[in-house]
Amino acid sequence: MLHGAGGGAWEWNVWRRVFTAAGHRAHCPEFQAVAAGLAATQFEDYLEQAARAAAETGASPVLIGASLGGLLAFALSMRQECAALILVNPLPPAPEAGRLPARVAYPEVIPWGRDASFASTRAALPDAEPATWHFAWRRWRDESGAVLNSARAGMVVAEPRCPVRIIASQADEDVPFALSAELALRLGASLQTEPGSHVGPLLGGRAAGVAQAAVHWLNGLGGFRTD
Repeated sequence: MLHGAGGGAWEWNVWRRVFTAAGHRAHCPEFQAVAAGLAATQFEDYLEQAARAAAETGASPVLIGASLGGLLAFALSMRQECAALILVNPLPPAPEAGRLPARVAYPEVIPWGRDASFASTRAALPDAEPATWHFAWRRWRDESGAVLNSARAGMVVAEPRCPVRIIASQADEDVPFALSAELALRLGASLQTEPGSHVGPLLGGRAAGVAQAAVHWLNGLGGFRTD
């Protein structure tokens, strides 16, 4: 399970519990800056970290990613055999990335951790409970601008050779629902539509149900160990 930009492995706490209860082993690595710091950290550095974490799980893991983690999971599926992909409001590859909402380039270090507040967290998570707002706003972290600038530039990624499930939020202001639906159509992926925000499927009030639906889809593919 690969987390999004500015977040961490904690974003998957609900999903990890649901998958573990269903008999699956959940691995949630946390991306780290390179020795030279966040400003020097590139998309490829996170991709290498994801590859090492996936290799530790054994052959043909299921790759699950949210937002930036979705694009990383997508890219990783080109390097390593995987059993399935589950992408939660993923940053899309090219050509869909070209239709993301316009924005100025990110600075070298995005101060999401430094500037985090309870109010901004509540605004970003309108579909979460107050306890989640308190939990999350203390855990946001600064992020590499180079990583996100590269991701938003539009990466050319070959179509996956495994089953794909895309979970898309209808009120997502970061990755519009229409782009996720378009990506699902292009890939021939299963599309799960959810109400709510960009991170709602992980941290919102419906998170456990979204994760349970993902488990149901995954188990329906057959051939997965759950011991």
